[in-house]
Amino acid sequence: MFMVTGGAGFIGSNLVAALGERGAEVVVCDSFGSDGKWRNLAKHPVADIVAPDALTDYVESEADALEAVVHLGAETSTAETDVDLLLRRNFHASAALWRVCARRGVRLIYASSAATYGDGAAGFDDSAPLDRLRPLNPYGWSKHLFDRRAAALAESPDTRPPQWAGLKFFNVYGPNEYHKGPMQSVVARKFAAAAAGDPVSLFRSHRPDCADGAQKRDFVHVADCVAVMLWLLDNPAVNGVYNVGTGEARAFADLAAALQAACGKRLSVVYVDMPPEVRDRYQYFTRAEVGRLRAAGYAAPFRSLEEGVADYVARFLATGDPYR
Repeated sequence: MFMVTGGAGFIGSNLVAALGERGAEVVVCDSFGSDGKWRNLAKHPVADIVAPDALTDYVESEADALEAVVHLGAETSTAETDVDLLLRRNFHASAALWRVCARRGVRLIYASSAATYGDGAAGFDDSAPLDRLRPLNPYGWSKHLFDRRAAALAESPDTRPPQWAGLKFFNVYGPNEYHKGPMQSVVARKFAAAAAGDPVSLFRSHRPDCADGAQKRDFVHVADCVAVMLWLLDNPAVNGVYNVGTGEARAFADLAAALQAACGKRLSVVYVDMPPEVRDRYQYFTRAEVGRLRAAGYAAPFRSLEEGVADYVARFLATGDPYR
C-alpha cells in the first residue's frame, strides 16, 4: 500500500492514477474544500482518504502495511506571503512526517522545488552545498529549509527513513492542474486564448539584458515527474535530493509558439507588464542539472516542450473531459 499526500492535487493525482494503473492500493491524504479538486480523483479508486491533521497518526498506525509515503502535500503558491502558514505546511508538517517514517521504517519521497535555487546565481546543481542557495520568496525558503533539515537528519541511519528522496520539481505542466487558479501553468491559463485564435499574453521583461518573451524556464510534463517517482519507488536503494526537469531551458515565447501550433493557430503574442509585487522575486532563468539523476540510474527520456504541449492539448485540454 502507498500513501500520496496532496493526492488530490496536480502532481499527486497524476501519481495516484499511475499507481492505480499498476494495480497498487493507494491511500490519499488531502483536504478538498469546495473547489474542484475532487475531480482529479474521480476516475481512480482509492483505498482511503485521510485528513492532513490525521496524517502522522495514520502512518504510525498503518506503518506495517505502507510500502512508502510520497509527500506532495504542501502550500504551493509561490506568491504566498504568510510565512507562518508556509512554515506550518511546508516545514513543520514535513518534519513531523519524516520523524514518524524514520521511526517506523517507512520509505519517504517528498516534493521540494526549483524555487529553492532563487535567481540561479548559485546554479541549478542538485549536488552543490545547500547552504549556497538563496531563494527569492518565502515559498522557496520554506522548501529549502526542509531540504536542509532532511539532509542533516539523513546523515545518521537512526534518524532517516529506509529510503528518502527530495525532488526539486521545475516548471511542471499537464492535466489536473485546473484547480490551481493563477498558479496553473502558462499552458493551461493561455489555452482558451490560443484555441480561439486570440493573442497569447506573456509578461514583458523588466531587465535590459533579456528581451520580452526570452525569459527561460525548464518546462517539464507532469507525466515525466510521475515516471521519476515511480522509478524511485522501484529502486529503494536510491536516496538524496534530485532535480526533476528536462535539463533544457526554453523561452516563454517558445512555449506560446508550441501552444498555438498545437491548437492549429498562427503565432500571436502580446506582452504585458509584470505585476510590481513579483518583479524583484521573478526567476528569469531555470534549467535543471539532471546529471546526478542520470548517474543514479534514471535513463528514461524527457518530453520536449513541443511534444509535451501537443500531448497536453490533444489528449486533455481540447477534449470534453480534460482530467486524467
